[in-house]
Amino acid sequence: MGQNTSAHGYSSGGSACIADLSLSPHHDNISSSDSTPPPPDSGSSNQEQDYTSEIPDECLALIFQCLSSGDRKRISLVCRRWLAVDGQSRHRLSLSASSEATPYLPAIFTRFDSVTKLALRCDRKSASINDAALALISQRCGNLTRLKLRGCREISDLGMLALAQNCKKLRKFSCTSCMFGAKGMNALLSNCSSLEELSIKRLRGIENGFAAEPIGPGIASSSLRSITLKELYNGQCFSPLVIESKNLKTLKIIRCLGDWDRLLESVAGRKNCLMEVHLERLQVSDAGLMAISKCPDLEIFHLVKTPDCSNDGISAIAENCRLLRKLHIDGWRTNRIGDEGLIAIAKNSMNLVELVLTGVNPTLASLMAMASNCLKLERLALCGSETIGDAEISCVAAKCKALKKLCIKGCHITDSGIEAFATGCPNLVKIKVKKCRGVSSGVVGQLRARRESLAVNLDVDEVELQTMDWNTSNASVPEYRGESVQITTREGGNRASSTSNVARSSNKSRFSLLAGRTLAACAFQRLINGNGSSNDSI
Repeated sequence: MGQNTSAHGYSSGGSACIADLSLSPHHDNISSSDSTPPPPDSGSSNQEQDYTSEIPDECLALIFQCLSSGDRKRISLVCRRWLAVDGQSRHRLSLSASSEATPYLPAIFTRFDSVTKLALRCDRKSASINDAALALISQRCGNLTRLKLRGCREISDLGMLALAQNCKKLRKFSCTSCMFGAKGMNALLSNCSSLEELSIKRLRGIENGFAAEPIGPGIASSSLRSITLKELYNGQCFSPLVIESKNLKTLKIIRCLGDWDRLLESVAGRKNCLMEVHLERLQVSDAGLMAISKCPDLEIFHLVKTPDCSNDGISAIAENCRLLRKLHIDGWRTNRIGDEGLIAIAKNSMNLVELVLTGVNPTLASLMAMASNCLKLERLALCGSETIGDAEISCVAAKCKALKKLCIKGCHITDSGIEAFATGCPNLVKIKVKKCRGVSSGVVGQLRARRESLAVNLDVDEVELQTMDWNTSNASVPEYRGESVQITTREGGNRASSTSNVARSSNKSRFSLLAGRTLAACAFQRLINGNGSSNDSI
């Protein structure tokens, strides 16, 4: 029995190998009634001597795990022993979970009887496996530790109950676009005492209004380390689970309806060990942020597009969470988070190594404070800011000595600001500039002269291509403008490599053609593109 193995799902040298099986009845290599003769028996007298017969199965399995996906498929056809060893040494499977796969599941899990990590995915256009199929899989995979369900809309609370009863060793569970409800989730939480990571996205079965059955806590609450709730209509029914998970270290709530201040206050009202919190597109205010500020171990905090949050909440987190290492703020251009909050971060977050500001308008004062006090800052991103100009960028270049990576997007800077990095930020290894209309491709040459090891990723919004005179019967071709040209240079003593990168990037740029232009004009434009690639090389 063969298989379709994902070429990108296997990492060489790892302890687990991914087999991505397409379980369609039209794939005759999956069917147990395949007419293809079985692999030859290595013990047959007609075969040459098998020099691998003295190698233990365990060693043979380790050798197989060093092979590529295609090679593993081929070696499984060498002999029955290799077929068995290959099946027993595969611990990770990714299956197409359409209903058409159901007849083949017994054969699949007879061969792959050591699976501990399983992904079941079904696209929107197909019916998924049902409760009976999930029950069968759970019976065959009693040692399952990680399970992903995606688009399995035919699985109900009954299927989840069977899974929970048969796979009590689960440590990680995630589901997306499924239809089971609170009873199924409670069954999982009541039986899987080793559950550490839980990720729920678009769980449609709990969208029954505010009267939905509460989820949790269950025995899993004592072991849970990470909870992710994403795009849930009634996600607050998970409140008992979140509140009672006393060992929770990571909490991510993304695009879920409802007021979340009360939940955050309840979490902060008890002893907690939260180290990472993500809040994105939520109804949460400064009251919720002040509750989070009571988490002294907080190291990573993402606040994205929460218009009710202001400088007060950010200042409270900065003053009380002194271990903060990574901070992402998307102010959504509401101007409610600005210098006051950023200066509070600069004064208190001495361990900050990563700062991402999107839709926030810092001034020279807050950037100066950040650069002077956050001496460990290694990664900085400034995106969509109306106040970032050459003076602010020059301040970063002069003060941020530890900075290694810088991203600037949609800011009012020019070549003058970028040229400051020719001598500033001595540890800088990569700079990325996107959608900054004042920056031209010529600045790359300035950086090249002083920083040969610096990788520059420059996105020029509009690049005016050189016109060419053509001695043809047609009229001269007008000058065209490209929508965007990506210029990427990586210096390291290899100038030819940089030139080829620029040429390839320019060749990939797209040109908009107005309706009514002639075919000849299109042809000339391609020629212009080709010459423009070589002319723009740096």
